[in-house]
Amino acid sequence: MTALWAWKRLTAITIAVLVMTGAASCGQNEFTYVRDREGTTYFKVPATFAQVESYGIDLFLSGDNPESESARLAKQRVWSTAFDQATEPTPEHLISSTEPFVYATVHKLTEDQVGAISMNRLRDFFLPVTKDLRGALEQQAAMAGREMRFTKFELLADDLLSLEGGARGVHVRFNYEFQGKVQTYDLTSLLDEKGATVSALVISCHSLCFRARAGEFDKIKDSFKLIRMPG
Repeated sequence: MTALWAWKRLTAITIAVLVMTGAASCGQNEFTYVRDREGTTYFKVPATFAQVESYGIDLFLSGDNPESESARLAKQRVWSTAFDQATEPTPEHLISSTEPFVYATVHKLTEDQVGAISMNRLRDFFLPVTKDLRGALEQQAAMAGREMRFTKFELLADDLLSLEGGARGVHVRFNYEFQGKVQTYDLTSLLDEKGATVSALVISCHSLCFRARAGEFDKIKDSFKLIRMPG
């Protein structure tokens, strides 16, 4: 499915996790407060989540070889971070796990990507959601004699978002079956008011886990904000 990611070709490893002023004086922190390296995107996760390495996720999504020039250039344009609530946290749990996983990324778009960005591209930012892209990938797999790794797509929610200052985005929640297990993925994908930066938050867990803890995950999702910088 690496063809899905050819349009973005972006990866990064730099992580900035900031505990907000005043929280540390209250004893054990209930949340970890997170901003990207330029301070334009913010969210919080419960402190019970452990931070894990996110570069492998970036490479999986982009299809880049870590030794390639495109991977090197992507590090200048992309920030990411990830958190896992499993007893033994690992980046692989983003795709399939009985415990929740949170992945966030901020992409500075290239000129070509700015010209191609759309609400459907935001929907497909993580995994194929739109019917056109799912159909195209299924056709490619059939022609190549390959089986799809993600099957039995189910759309659970699809909302357009309008933010202050002209920023906009989408929120989609959907199921895929992966290796015989149904996994729920919740994606919030935001385009800044200049149309030049995409900020995305993914929350994932097995479908029964997500159904039982949807209220908790909604609080994480609702904390995901764009911060307007002066100037």
